[in-house]
Amino acid sequence: MNLIQIYCSFACFPISTDMTKEGTDTLLKHIDSPDDLRKLGQQQLPQVCSELRQMIIDELSRNPGHLGSSLGTVELTVALHYVFNTPYDRIVWDVGHQAYGHKILTGRRDAFCTNRKLNGIRPFPSPEESPYDSFTSGHASNSISAALGMSVAGCMTGQSSRRVVAVIGDGAMGGGLAFEGLNNVSSTDNNLLIILNDNNMSISGSVGGLRRYLPHLQASRTYNTFRYYMATVLSKTGILTEKRRRALIRKSNSIKMSLMHQQNIFEGMDIRYFGPFDGHDVNHLVKILRNIKDMQGPRLLHIHTVKGKGYKPAEEEAAIWHAPGMFDKRTGRRIVSDSDGQAPLFQDVFGETLLELMRSNDRIVGITPAMPLGCSMNIPMKEFPERCFDVGIAEGHAVTFSGGLAKEGLLPFCNIYSSFMQRAIDNLIHDVAIQHLDVVLCLDRAGLVGEDGPTHHGSFDLAYLRYIPGIIVSSPYDECELRRLMYTAQLPGQGPFVIRYPRGRGVNPDWKCPLEPVEVGTGRILKQGDSLAVLSIGPIGNLAMEAIGNFEEMHPGLSVALYDMRFLKPIDTHLLDEVGRRFSKVVTVENGCLTGGFGSAVMEFMADNGYTPEIRRIGIPDRFIQHGSVPQLLEICHMDTESITETITEMLVSTK
Repeated sequence: MNLIQIYCSFACFPISTDMTKEGTDTLLKHIDSPDDLRKLGQQQLPQVCSELRQMIIDELSRNPGHLGSSLGTVELTVALHYVFNTPYDRIVWDVGHQAYGHKILTGRRDAFCTNRKLNGIRPFPSPEESPYDSFTSGHASNSISAALGMSVAGCMTGQSSRRVVAVIGDGAMGGGLAFEGLNNVSSTDNNLLIILNDNNMSISGSVGGLRRYLPHLQASRTYNTFRYYMATVLSKTGILTEKRRRALIRKSNSIKMSLMHQQNIFEGMDIRYFGPFDGHDVNHLVKILRNIKDMQGPRLLHIHTVKGKGYKPAEEEAAIWHAPGMFDKRTGRRIVSDSDGQAPLFQDVFGETLLELMRSNDRIVGITPAMPLGCSMNIPMKEFPERCFDVGIAEGHAVTFSGGLAKEGLLPFCNIYSSFMQRAIDNLIHDVAIQHLDVVLCLDRAGLVGEDGPTHHGSFDLAYLRYIPGIIVSSPYDECELRRLMYTAQLPGQGPFVIRYPRGRGVNPDWKCPLEPVEVGTGRILKQGDSLAVLSIGPIGNLAMEAIGNFEEMHPGLSVALYDMRFLKPIDTHLLDEVGRRFSKVVTVENGCLTGGFGSAVMEFMADNGYTPEIRRIGIPDRFIQHGSVPQLLEICHMDTESITETITEMLVSTK
């Protein structure tokens, strides 16, 4: 019995009572693997879909997760596992928002109630969790490239019978990596099947030309069936060679484009296109998949789905119901905690402050890669729609686009989640930093983010940013400091200016302090002390302050100083000189990876300047941290208040 099974025996609810009413048999409770699904008659599949959809709604109403996308792919998920021989055949899910039904059908039905919980099943597909999860998911647009590699590898290693399917949707087709993959698909021998789950959404609504283009694509079912039949016959007779097949595809595509007065971008790349079809007709999907699964060469199946399908509130407000939190499944009322008297979310402080700055500085523009709600860019968007740009799931483009805006005199505030910023490092170096352009990067969700796990933790930004010449890297202690740093960043001539802050709430309900600048590269002493110095960067300094208070209460004869360094780069060398001269024991605290991060910068300074204090670093250890609540993960990483207190105690008391 593994850890998840043990957890489930204590923590899980049974399958929804809505699906187990007296006198009503269910199919889902008998499906422990896709093999069980494939034993059912095809006429039973609509019932499986209904039960699967209901289970997702039931469970997510009390255990929050990504609702809308998974509801939209129920029929597709059932059809895929019914037709393909998984896990031998590979299904690669893009992003992973769509994969809850997949998890339930692949042996994790009874464990699904532990989804996103500490030691429970993972929030996104992971090969470490299940052989049915053929590739890691979490960030958008990687499915085509990964699946192409798997398809080519199968042919090269004697597994040419293995079918590989990439499922891409939720706006991920608009990402640059998806187009790089498509380009290679068209020029490499492979039998990849790409399924475009077109729900006209990402997290917020999809943007860009592809969003307008896809709904107009048409293809004749009769035409495709006839073409497949003729290709099969001619191939068997030897008339249709591979070279002739490609030439015929190009010729037929030209004829079809002329007759239909439109171009098909996929067939223009020599990728056979089928669709668009109704993605909620499970029996028709089964028929289509059976017809095309053994075709040679790359194919793309285009289906239309509705994000949130089968749950009216989610269908009507897809963006909000992407990940709605807990809700009353009967009324559709979202259960939102009362925020009166609480500190605000950091993202809302960003949105409100940016709006203030835009009112007074008409050079400022806002940029977000498909996250206007998640980062609160929607706040200034309401008043300044012409000065705010949602560029879609394209973080690299967001940064280079910001560089272009800055080059011509505007001041972009580009808001990107920390973990997604990893995809745009070259853009930052090549297109912004080398030219020393005034671009403000606001990195939301920095540090441990909680239930979304290792693909979403913002662990590495301090480390991967501090080596870039000429860049300013900062992190606010609280909401007021965030406002001051944003005000400082909009002053002219700063160059690239990074402000990182975490997911969740701050500490100050009264956060609307006056907007005033801080001196770049300066920290501050928050508490004096003589026995030991704690150096922190960012909001985790608040936990350090609590830990110091706890320690001094237990050891009244000892005092600990707290320095809020505020800037990683340029780091405050005057404060570090003071610490090096005064203290023989130092603790550094950061909500980022220990390797190459803030603590490493402090140690480098001390070594370079001849100081030899004993230094203990507190931060995210050198491993990928799994999912759980932020307090749980802080404790696991020994970054919580109690752990910081213990570290101070070990240095000052245990070694005496």
